[in-house]
Amino acid sequence: MKENKKKPILAIILGIILLILVAGGVFVLANWNRSLGDPLGLPTRTSSTTGGFAGSGLNPGAAGEGEQTGVIPIPTEPVGDPVCGDTKIIYLLAAGVDSTDPEYLYGLSDVIRVIRIDFVTPKVTVLTLPRDLEVQIPDLIPSVQDEIYNAKLNQAYFYGGPGMGFYEGPGGGPGLLARTIAYNYDLYVDHYVAVNMIAFEKIVNAVGGVDITLGEPVDCRPEGAEAIDPNNQLPDYFGVGVNHMDGEKALTFVRCRARYGDIVRSEHQSMVLMAIKDKLTSPSVVTSLPELVSTMLDDVQTDLSMAQIQQLTCLLPQLEDDQIQFVRFPDEWLVQGWADIARVGRSFIWDIPKEKIVEFCDLFEADALPPQ
Repeated sequence: MKENKKKPILAIILGIILLILVAGGVFVLANWNRSLGDPLGLPTRTSSTTGGFAGSGLNPGAAGEGEQTGVIPIPTEPVGDPVCGDTKIIYLLAAGVDSTDPEYLYGLSDVIRVIRIDFVTPKVTVLTLPRDLEVQIPDLIPSVQDEIYNAKLNQAYFYGGPGMGFYEGPGGGPGLLARTIAYNYDLYVDHYVAVNMIAFEKIVNAVGGVDITLGEPVDCRPEGAEAIDPNNQLPDYFGVGVNHMDGEKALTFVRCRARYGDIVRSEHQSMVLMAIKDKLTSPSVVTSLPELVSTMLDDVQTDLSMAQIQQLTCLLPQLEDDQIQFVRFPDEWLVQGWADIARVGRSFIWDIPKEKIVEFCDLFEADALPPQ
């Protein structure tokens, strides 16, 4: 499975970004430095060779410029000039939202990744944060701050959604998720990309579906389905060999975890992301560009500017496989536990001491984690 994890997440994000870039036309040129969504407004560790900072701490004005809200010293900054653009490092929050809400008013961020993008070395490191970590959520409105005394990490996006009305700060769901990660683990991100289930299905359909080759079957059927489907014909059963998946089937495949757990589900997500990446880099995808562009503009949340998108797109072809690293907490840390979660009750959590997570995130920022 590790070989399939080399480039999928970054490739999909950058493929999406490239399509947005193509779609903008004259509008893009006129708004090159403007965020496509509500900026996070957080302190930043993102520095540039011009001596300024280009991260989420910038509050864009009419021309995409503004005052710096704060700068946090970076543990280790590469020496030299970026291979693309003038920004040395960007920390990007990538969230997969478990919702069909087209307005992103509600939803849980069941996929959470923080991506460290080093434009000097160059190198990309993708950190997986499990959704079932117990956290404290900052910056909620006073009327609910005491009531929501704790939460799971994936609930931060939910409580930050405009539909809940619990958070009035910048960035909505991604904004509160980013603040929760910073508050609990001292890990600050500069920008975000969030994709919901609608966008995921549309992307897969727009590229003509994906082909996933399995060495053993994957059964996403509900418990007891074997009795009514002895020949394994239901669409949520995936057999050995090549499985062609449209958007609906691919979504079922990446969400399936009842029989397998979160670690295997993460591997399934990587397989589909790799398959989408392969489609995005194939000549046949050219005819799908209009549909893909429409999906990106209408259904994806991001606060990146076109200038930052161009820099990320420039970087992808310059990365070798060994310059992309996927990291997660050691298996021995994944101890199952239970906690009383506010507004939910007794719930499953990963019982990992917070100080260990903070130390791991420090090593991630310092580019000091060993290859996995």
